[in-house]
Amino acid sequence: MRENDKAVESPTKTGSGLPSFKTHPLREAALGEIHARPFRPLEGPRIVLLYAFTITSEQAAEDHEWFSEFCASRGAPGPSPKARYHTLSFASGTLSWERHAEFITYIWDGPAPAAVPFGPLPSNHPFGTAFRAPGPLLVSARLDLLPSTISTDWRKHYDPASLTEFNIERSSGTAATDFRTDGDGLVRYLVLNNDMTPVQCGSVVQRLLEIETYRTLALLGLFEATRQQPRISQYEAKLFELTHKMQENSGLDENRTLLDQLSSLAASLEASAAESAYRFGASRAYYEIVNARLAALEEQPVSGSLSLSAFLGRRLGPAMRTCQSIQDRQWDLSKKLARATTLLRTRVDVDLEQQNRSLLESMNRRARIQLRLQQTVEGLSVAAVSYYVVGLISYLAKAAKESGFPLPNPNLMTGLSVPLVVAAIWLTVRNIRKHHAEGDRDTSD
Repeated sequence: MRENDKAVESPTKTGSGLPSFKTHPLREAALGEIHARPFRPLEGPRIVLLYAFTITSEQAAEDHEWFSEFCASRGAPGPSPKARYHTLSFASGTLSWERHAEFITYIWDGPAPAAVPFGPLPSNHPFGTAFRAPGPLLVSARLDLLPSTISTDWRKHYDPASLTEFNIERSSGTAATDFRTDGDGLVRYLVLNNDMTPVQCGSVVQRLLEIETYRTLALLGLFEATRQQPRISQYEAKLFELTHKMQENSGLDENRTLLDQLSSLAASLEASAAESAYRFGASRAYYEIVNARLAALEEQPVSGSLSLSAFLGRRLGPAMRTCQSIQDRQWDLSKKLARATTLLRTRVDVDLEQQNRSLLESMNRRARIQLRLQQTVEGLSVAAVSYYVVGLISYLAKAAKESGFPLPNPNLMTGLSVPLVVAAIWLTVRNIRKHHAEGDRDTSD
C-alpha cells in the first residue's frame, strides 16, 4: 500500500456492515421535500377550508412564531425553524400550515355536520376570532366532499352562467365550481364521490385546491401587465420621437443631448422591466403548475357543461399571453433602444474625432508659426548680441589705444571683428538649439 493510501481514513461501518459516508448538508432536506405535502386520505362527508395570504419575509417570520405558539397552546409541537410544512390535529380534523415563497396557506379539513352541499360550517373550525392572518388575504375557498347519493339539488348553489362540471378519476367522481364567492368570501367547490378510495379523494381535493390557489396567483401577472402597458406605450412613442430627431440633427451638442435622452429612456425601461420580471416569471410558473394539476385530474367534461380546463383556458390562457406580450415588447424596445444608442454614440464619437482632428491641425499650424517666429527671433538675437559684442570690442580697442598699447586703428579692429563675432554667436546659438533638440528626443523616447 502506498503512503498516500494509508493517510485516507476508512469509512466507519454501520450495524449492517455498510459504510457510513459524510453526507451533503442538503441531503436530508432533499429527501424530506419529496415527502412534503402528502395526499391525506379523506372520506365524506367532509368540509375543507383553504386560506392563502401573501406575505413578506418579516411577516413570514412573525407567522411562524405565532403558529408555533398556537401549536404549543394545544399541547402539540410546532414547526421547526426551517420547516415549510406542518400539520396539527384540530377539531376532529387536520389543520395544515405551509409556507411558500410569497404566500402562506392554511388548510383545515373536518367532518361535515350533515351530508348536504354547503351547509353550516362547524362552530369549532380554526378560522375564528383567535386566528391571526399573516398578511393580506388572496385566496379563500371551501370544498365539500360528499357521496354522490345526496338527494338535494346542488346546482342551485352555483351561477349557471359560469358553472363548470366535470368527471374525475375516470368517472369515479364528479366535481363542480363556478369560481364565484359566497357570502363568506369563499369560492365553492363540490366533489361527489362515486367509488373513489380515500386516497383518491385526498389527491383530488388537494389538486383542486392547488388549482384554485395557483390560478389566482397566476392572474396577478395580468394586472402587472395592465399597469406596465401605458409605460411601454410612452417609451415607444418617445423612442420614435428621438430617432426622428436623430435624422435631423447634425451638430455635436445636439447629438450629445439626444444621447443623454436615449440613455435616460433606456434606464427607465430597464427599471420598469426589472420591476415586473419577477411577477411575470412567477405567473408563468404558477400557470404551468395549474396545467400540470389539470392534467393529473384526468377530467372528462359532463355533457352540456364546461370542463374545468375549458373554463380556465378561456381566461387564464389569454392572460398569460398578455403577460408574455408585454415582456416581448419590453425586450424588443430594449433592443431598439440599444441599437439607437449605439448608432448615436458612434456618431458622437465620429464628431469628437473630427473635432480633435481639427484641433490638432490648428495646433500644428500654431507650432509652425511659432517655429518661424522662433527662427526669426534667433536671427535677430544673433544680430543683436553680435552688435553688443562688437560694441564692447570697439570700446576695448579705443581704451587700449588711449592707454598707449601699440594697436592699429581701433575702427579697423572693430570692423575686422564683426564677421568673427557674428560667426561665433551663430555657432553658439546653433549648438544650444541642437542640444535642446536632442534633449526633447530623449524625453519623447
